[in-house]
Amino acid sequence: MRAARAALWLRAAPAVFVLAWGGNHFTPLLSLYRDIGHYSVVSVDLFLATYVLGLIPGLLISGPLSDRYGRKLLTILGVILGIVASVILALCFHSEILMCAGRMLAGIGVGIGMAVGTSWLKELSMPPFDKQADATAGARRPSLILTLGFGLGAGASGILAQWGPLPTMTPYILHIVLSILALLALAKAPETVTLEAGQDGPQATSLLDDLRVPLVGHLRFRRVVLPAAPWIFATAGVAYAVIPMLEGERLGTMQLGYATLLTVLTLGTGALVQPFAARINEATGGRALLVGMTTMIVGLIVTAINAHYLSLVAGAVSAILLGASYGIALVSGLVEIQRIATGRDLAGLTGVFYSLSYIGFLLPMALAGLAGFATYTVLLGACAVVCLLCLALVSSGLRRTAF
Repeated sequence: MRAARAALWLRAAPAVFVLAWGGNHFTPLLSLYRDIGHYSVVSVDLFLATYVLGLIPGLLISGPLSDRYGRKLLTILGVILGIVASVILALCFHSEILMCAGRMLAGIGVGIGMAVGTSWLKELSMPPFDKQADATAGARRPSLILTLGFGLGAGASGILAQWGPLPTMTPYILHIVLSILALLALAKAPETVTLEAGQDGPQATSLLDDLRVPLVGHLRFRRVVLPAAPWIFATAGVAYAVIPMLEGERLGTMQLGYATLLTVLTLGTGALVQPFAARINEATGGRALLVGMTTMIVGLIVTAINAHYLSLVAGAVSAILLGASYGIALVSGLVEIQRIATGRDLAGLTGVFYSLSYIGFLLPMALAGLAGFATYTVLLGACAVVCLLCLALVSSGLRRTAF
């Protein structure tokens, strides 16, 4: 009986996994769209930007909706949106507008997976659903599932596009099949949001009231989470969007393979370090977020130097450093959110955290726009300096807002 209870979170995990897969299987294909689709660097980065434009409302709205109507229903909706997005992306390769529309739908789906799915897995990783999970399981499990989805989705899509048939379609067909299987698994996943008799129903307050997240004003959130969050996905974006683009001319037909390698290295390293984030936090007296940001700065400096020398090995080392920083910072950020928020505020504040994190995904497009005014070495060096300033803010916030 205990084993069955402990496994309940695994019934919801496949849906979160395929939502993450659908968000990132597009990333290693960026070079393919530049080469075969003849899209410009700015247009390709626009695909990332429209993904974020769908992601942020998905993150902010789906959490409160799931508080009203349940985690399970919203997660099912997210998976269906992911399927529709993959159909559009598979069939509309030569239409920039429809590609943007597909990416936006994928972003909404991933937003649901990250806000609702993360909260759902967290709730399934605590009593009464799992009485044996440790204190950090609620942060570690969802972040690991998301990272595995991001990494394996990118890896599988890159391999299929480089060596498989129909490179612009096969990656999306695989995602559609996996999503259908995840929907079947969801049938037996338990709901964690219930309204007991005598309590106010979901219609007692307006959705607009539900969308308000008062804990955004929490001092710990403003001083610690806010300065760190955008860098989580900014550095990941540098690893698998900027570095392959810089190395592209040297790689020829293997650019897609190298982009896939960097994406897998980044997210694979992130997945590997996440189980150790709690130990790092304990060993550093609750300062794992500072460790993650310090690693980000080192990774950005290595990337900035390599933007001049263009070493393939150094590019891989940069991806590993940036991936490690991503993994540590993501888990540490979620731990902070789960310490600040309780009950009905959790999904909403989680959505805000991920929205702030994903703003960093706009960094590759910003760098591409500024590349006409300064070299990537200068631009990435400037990013390292700004990240250092944010680290100082986080360090000060940790000291002044200790629990």
